Amino acid sequence: MAAKDLLEHVDFSGLECLNEAPNHGAANALKQGYREQDELFLESDTDEQLLLNIRFQQRVRLNGIVIKAIDEAKAPKTIKLYVNRPHMGFSDTGSVPCAQELVLSAAQAAKGDVVPLKLVKFNNVDTLSVFIEDNQGGEEVTRLCKIALMGSTGEVFNVADIKKQEDK
Repeated sequence: MAAKDLLEHVDFSGLECLNEAPNHGAANALKQGYREQDELFLESDTDEQLLLNIRFQQRVRLNGIVIKAIDEAKAPKTIKLYVNRPHMGFSDTGSVPCAQELVLSAAQAAKGDVVPLKLVKFNNVDTLSVFIEDNQGGEEVTRLCKIALMGSTGEVFNVADIKKQEDK
């Protein structure tokens, strides 16, 4: 089964975003319809960091993430992803190892292309924590207009097959 946008599997009642600005919350970047409008965005409040705890209605397998921003200087740069830590806080980001760290270029953030994830790290996910550590321009606030999580539900992966594909 091909990777698809997992939006319909996100449990919005359990969505948590730490340090989001009032009126510029995580739903603006995640929800269908909102995330297609550049004037609706997620913005950090007191500093450049954001921490989203995204719960799914069922376990999923993630193989990519899309992060899009329109303001290059305020676009996310360093992003750390954590798996199955439902109440992740900023204090945890320094002590808990992340499943994968991404460093986006300004061009990647502007295009909103799918950034591939390590399949073996995101094979059985019920909560994804997305820690945006800093932004492209060292700005006071980080702003992004779209987050999409790509993957699948239901089928079982054989880890040996994944290793063979990664070696190619």
